[in-house]
Amino acid sequence: MAHLGECVLSVTPRQKADGMELNFQQNMSDAMAVLPKLSTGLDVNVRFTGVTDFEYTPECIVFDLLDIPLYHGWLVDPQSPEMVAAVGKLSYNQLVEKIIDYKHSAESSRVSEGLVAEQFLESTATQLSYHGLCELNATAREGEISVFFRNNHFSTMIKHKGHLYLLVTDQGFLQEESVVWESLHNVEGDGNFCDSDFRLCHPPQRAPPTPHLPPSAQEQQRQIDQDYLVAVSLQQQQGGAPGPLSDLELARQLQQEEYQQQQQLQQQGSGAQQSRRRDKDSDCVLL
Repeated sequence: MAHLGECVLSVTPRQKADGMELNFQQNMSDAMAVLPKLSTGLDVNVRFTGVTDFEYTPECIVFDLLDIPLYHGWLVDPQSPEMVAAVGKLSYNQLVEKIIDYKHSAESSRVSEGLVAEQFLESTATQLSYHGLCELNATAREGEISVFFRNNHFSTMIKHKGHLYLLVTDQGFLQEESVVWESLHNVEGDGNFCDSDFRLCHPPQRAPPTPHLPPSAQEQQRQIDQDYLVAVSLQQQQGGAPGPLSDLELARQLQQEEYQQQQQLQQQGSGAQQSRRRDKDSDCVLL
């Protein structure tokens, strides 16, 4: 945060005119006020007319001052004139308000337009359209570092040899040093992972889950005690008093018999499906 603040303060106005100077100072003040929000996320409002079209807010000033392009790919397809007319130049917030207003209108034409606008949001729920992806490839410059906004997240994006890549920052890849970039080539989000030199790499497969082993004697005793506590708790919730000690002995005996039957089935080579079925039966018997 301190480094970003220093970067903003080091920016000089591009034009020296008095009016531009005052405007620049105001932008600097607005940007410094926005910086603390970077730790939790900025609120931006996209427009569906272009990959660089956002509602101009103080949050966008930071990107302008630091000369960092801010892109999105949530565009309406110009080959759908009905959607183009329904969406127009509205921002996302304005379009949602329009949909709510038009759907409750008494005019059938307004209701239809509201439904078309709602259909656009539903069909582009991933906040990326193929038309937007094409525009991104055409707009982004080779080697350019930019910020890509999608699904309320900001990602670092670069264009390398005509292809778009997003910097991998997911916590699940923290220990995968070879995974650095993920290609952005479709709207589904299943890109290819690459290393720092944009070479394809495959994250190592996770270790398979350990097979289910028969419970030890200690685990059996712990399960018996837990089952008894659950039975007592249920009985108290129903307004009854806890049963005598013989109930505990009976529960232990029934549970012990079930475990012995399970071990015999496993020794006879019974399948896992039958073992799971008996586990369910034993739970029902105990309760």
